Amino acid sequence: MKHLFNCIILAVFSLPVQAAVLELVPRQGGMLMPEVYYHADTDSVTVDLSALYDLFGNPIIAQLTPLLVSNPGDTFDPASPWFDYLDPSRQGLSFTRRYGYDMDPMTDYLPANRALWIRNLGSSPELSFYDYMDAQYNPDNAAPTWNPILGTAGTSNAVYWNGGMWHMPVTAPPAPPGTTNYYSATIEIYVVNTDTGEEVTNSGTSFVLTWSDVPDGRPALAIAPTATNQFSVSCPTPTIHWDLLAATNLTSTNWIVCTNAVQTQDANSFITFSNATAQQFFRLRRNP
Repeated sequence: MKHLFNCIILAVFSLPVQAAVLELVPRQGGMLMPEVYYHADTDSVTVDLSALYDLFGNPIIAQLTPLLVSNPGDTFDPASPWFDYLDPSRQGLSFTRRYGYDMDPMTDYLPANRALWIRNLGSSPELSFYDYMDAQYNPDNAAPTWNPILGTAGTSNAVYWNGGMWHMPVTAPPAPPGTTNYYSATIEIYVVNTDTGEEVTNSGTSFVLTWSDVPDGRPALAIAPTATNQFSVSCPTPTIHWDLLAATNLTSTNWIVCTNAVQTQDANSFITFSNATAQQFFRLRRNP
């Protein structure tokens, strides 16, 4: 029986003395801002992507980075809505907020009956997009937000944009050890007639954003058959700091802690399973 699996492993780090509990989501690098122009004569938008290239014309790619790489030892506040997604003790996703959108100061004014929308025309399946607002920059002093957008978790692939500077977080699982993955999304910004609710014909412009994705230094899980209708999942690191989690779907929000007995052999810790489920995914979660 074939077994598919995905491994998200957390390496043991010694917590520094001044480890912090983060209230905000780091940008993970400097701003990369496509500049958007509205053109009143054509009722359309164009996008200047020059900020996404260096002085030699080479593209600058935003890196999806796990917190274990950017802030070793730090954690997120458990009360924050992004805690279950980004904290190393939970999913520990790679993330970045480097790409953002901004209206250029030289743009024409948007008429009262026009609005700008951003649409995801297609993206790598590993990517997820979120509308993020932290308490520090929330003008209404409302609770922080972390809401899926642009097709993530079944949402619409389009979202309204008020024209202000917006750095939406993008996430993906950390890359496997020893590799760097690359993902992309085709984004379109277009005009909507707010009187009719209809998109203005030929008003949009599209462009491609690219992300690199790095590992977080964790060792790989291994899977191997052990007997008829049995297999084991092993890890070369001690299991005292980690829980092994399993799910039948990689994008599941219901990862279950495996309670099977942990055994050791040749400096490896392993757990044995039966072939009761045709497809399983496994990852390690750091104990809080």
